[in-house]
Amino acid sequence: MDEFASIGHWTAERQSVQWQKERGVVLGIGDDAAVVQLPDEPQQQWQWVLAVDTMVETIHFNDKTMSPSDIGYKALAANVSDVAAMGGVPMHALVSVSVPRAWGPDRMRSLYDGLYECADRYGVAVIGGDTTSSPQHLVVAVTVVGRVETGKALQRSGAKPGDVVFVTGPIGQSAAGLHGLLDGQVSTMPEPLVRAHRRPSPSVLAGRLLLQRGTCTSLNDVSDGAASEAWEIAEASGVCLVLHDRQLPRSGALMSYAADSGQDALEWMLYGGEDYVLLGTIEAEDAEGAKAALEAEGIPMFIIGEVEVGGPDVQLVTGGAGSFGLERRRQLQKRGYNHFG
Repeated sequence: MDEFASIGHWTAERQSVQWQKERGVVLGIGDDAAVVQLPDEPQQQWQWVLAVDTMVETIHFNDKTMSPSDIGYKALAANVSDVAAMGGVPMHALVSVSVPRAWGPDRMRSLYDGLYECADRYGVAVIGGDTTSSPQHLVVAVTVVGRVETGKALQRSGAKPGDVVFVTGPIGQSAAGLHGLLDGQVSTMPEPLVRAHRRPSPSVLAGRLLLQRGTCTSLNDVSDGAASEAWEIAEASGVCLVLHDRQLPRSGALMSYAADSGQDALEWMLYGGEDYVLLGTIEAEDAEGAKAALEAEGIPMFIIGEVEVGGPDVQLVTGGAGSFGLERRRQLQKRGYNHFG
């Protein structure tokens, strides 16, 4: 049973939609974040956006891949990215840590240095949390509360045939960075790949700009891999996403390192995850306008495919232009990072 099947098994049919609605739940389990409205203030301008992520030593990090400061930074950044994927603004954070003896005061102080660095960068107030002991490994769990204009949160379920698929930055860099760090190659590998893994940059401004245009029909952050995020949109929207291999953004650092290490860059791009750029769909008529608007703010936007009738399905097109061959399609595997795989 994979991660999403496990969540469904644990939570399905526990609480009715109507019961949750009476308590202000606008969007519950199943998207990047939950959206909540205070039940006694139905006309308020803003709704809450709530997200939580947990990082566990030996599962998400170890001494070879990240410093304590990097761990703290990334623990908060992962949550900020979930709020960004809803088009929201991160506001407040609660931090829970379970600390083993090996993590003494100085190491934990360094972890919080990184966490507060991320908080200051994105304007997040750290307002509380919990601290417990742990028998062996460090566990860091962060909850972020943000806000989004009432009724405007971007979800996974709005993609429709005729839309185009986009991504707001290069993908695969974090996975490549992790590969090099685990192999002990940090001194020789391209610095952008190391930075992408240790200090990701959530796409808050991109999410806000896309929400404000009113033409973005679905959105996800690339946390578990581009293929996994595309599948989530396809399933939530009941459509087929068609991605084009030759249109996927490939950074020079990624391609250089993949060639030098004998690895498949496309594997990292589709299934690596933790890039924290945004992948979504937008009305075709506004694709170029949105691209220009984001690029004016220094944010890249790449058109990588289109939405078709059918599905849920995700297809990858290879060959065609410039390859002296016919285009070929294949279904992308429905996989990415899976905690229970």
